[in-house]
Amino acid sequence: MNKLVRFAPLLLIPLIAILPMSSCSRVEPGHVGIKVSNFGSSAGVADHALGVGWYFTPFGTNIFEYPIYTSTYAWTKSTTEQTGVDEEFPFQDRNGLNLSADVSVAYRVDPVKAPILFQKYRIDMAGIVAGPLRNAVRSALNEEAAGLGVEEIYGPKKAALLSAVQRDVDRYFEPVGLHVEQLYWASNIRVPDQVLNQINTKIANEQAALAAQANVATVKANADARIADAEGKAKSSQIEGDALRANPEILRQRAIEKWDGKLPTYSAGGGQLPFIVEK
Repeated sequence: MNKLVRFAPLLLIPLIAILPMSSCSRVEPGHVGIKVSNFGSSAGVADHALGVGWYFTPFGTNIFEYPIYTSTYAWTKSTTEQTGVDEEFPFQDRNGLNLSADVSVAYRVDPVKAPILFQKYRIDMAGIVAGPLRNAVRSALNEEAAGLGVEEIYGPKKAALLSAVQRDVDRYFEPVGLHVEQLYWASNIRVPDQVLNQINTKIANEQAALAAQANVATVKANADARIADAEGKAKSSQIEGDALRANPEILRQRAIEKWDGKLPTYSAGGGQLPFIVEK
């Protein structure tokens, strides 16, 4: 018994050394910490976020971490990605046609407003992405798509639709410290096969019509060019003929310019030699 009493202080030394370490928590690089106290006069969420490092967390105190770097997440139909369940977004066009698509998000937490974000939702980042953020994207997508037809959603306004959704979502989360940097389609928008065939047929017909118009324009342009060339040549000949008739000496001058200086070997009797005019 005396031996146990004698060695008791020695046994307590390791425990005393270990106890402070077991009451500390670390905020990892790229994150901020939100300190939450459950007991005492300081119970609640701390007003200021904690930077990287070790912090004393006695019993009843916890530190939650939020990433402040840009993170991404994809809500997809595939069950082999992310959570392993179908997370696609169903929505409708203005005519009530059922559509669906996969959407990815890039986001980051404002380190200054991180405590506000935690106070609002009281969950970690994964919980916010799976719950409030996903719900906000789904709601905005349904609202914005309801003003467009399927051909616009599948075609020229596809990017504009998601940009409008991003603005709506970011406007909601920005005040509480969650910045939605980008939303982008993670797949083609899924349209019923019958409707998709109609869209593709219409696009093919429009392209064929444009090609035909271009061909007609090319033929007409070539014809106009030939007509213009012929008219130009005819007008030039007319002008030249009028000039020669008005001044015959021009023709004689051209003949002199082209003469090689040789007299003909044979000449018909009494024929006049070239360019020799009898006075």
